[in-house]
Amino acid sequence: MAEKVLVTGGGGYIGSHCVLELIEAGYKPVVVDNFSNAVRGEGDVPESIRRIEKLLDTSIEFQELDLLDRPGLEKLFKKHNFSAVMHFAGLKAVGESVEQPLRYYRVNLTASMNLLEVMQAHRVRNLVFSSSATVYGDPQHLPIDEQHPVGGCTNPYGKTKYFIEEMIKDHCKAEKDWNSVLLRYFNPIGAHASGLIGEDPQGIPNNLLPYIAQVAIGRRNCLNVFGNDYDTLDGTGVRDYIHVVDLAKGHIAALKKLKDNCGCKVYNLGTGKGYSVLEMVKAMEKASGREISYKIAPRREGDIASCYADPRLAETELNWKAEFDLERMCEDLWRWQSKNPTGFSNGTAS
Repeated sequence: MAEKVLVTGGGGYIGSHCVLELIEAGYKPVVVDNFSNAVRGEGDVPESIRRIEKLLDTSIEFQELDLLDRPGLEKLFKKHNFSAVMHFAGLKAVGESVEQPLRYYRVNLTASMNLLEVMQAHRVRNLVFSSSATVYGDPQHLPIDEQHPVGGCTNPYGKTKYFIEEMIKDHCKAEKDWNSVLLRYFNPIGAHASGLIGEDPQGIPNNLLPYIAQVAIGRRNCLNVFGNDYDTLDGTGVRDYIHVVDLAKGHIAALKKLKDNCGCKVYNLGTGKGYSVLEMVKAMEKASGREISYKIAPRREGDIASCYADPRLAETELNWKAEFDLERMCEDLWRWQSKNPTGFSNGTAS
């Protein structure tokens, strides 16, 4: 019988791609989401999940649930026998976290504490946590490996990821039968090759690539490039962009690692290559065949000049490596955006 894996925030961008990969790897995902970053489809199911069901000709168990609802979470764990949990749920916009720090601390930390305590009470001891390269703060050296100091975060979003990592590490020390893999993502972009699921930000996109894609499709007039005076090749910020499907496959590798009774492990998921904002604009112009207009704006608070991974530990210990290059990331993103000009709400891919 297929192992049941709870996926929190499974209706969102990264969560939904992981749900698809879980099914293809033979697992049975049970998805919970509160629709803060997911679009509601038919039957009160996230549109992303509905489309995965159609694509794979399967049915996926879904429950609308906010992890702040402790009794609801208890009920869920009483109903199911989970072998592991993949924890994606949380607020995730860097700029918004600077403006609304208390909301970020309350939602992200309380939700994670509720989840860990309910897991403990129901003897579910295997966890894959969706962390972020923001825990490294302003890089002291590049590329960033897992030994790089953490905690000097430049924004409250990053701090919540750091605090949750610390909670999980401390819990694994206290409870020797727990196994956790903390995955520090760099910058996920792209979409599933089908063009059926992808990133559909609600409101103004906080991330660079969805914004560029919306300018290319005509939903937005112009891209704001925040700062062109950084110490980089062209003065714009450099990031490590990773295809979301590569990232999802990293989660399957992490799930397998839990079987080794690994204790608490930390891995970077990135490509090891950095690209500037203007390089990304050019790459998306090539993929879309359209000119993307942009203007230089002041730096954003909490942003850093360069950030890219040393992903070799994941390659060695998880037997995982990012496969897709920048051209493929941009092609897949453009396929998603052109098939779904206004995202899930009114796409042509349904």
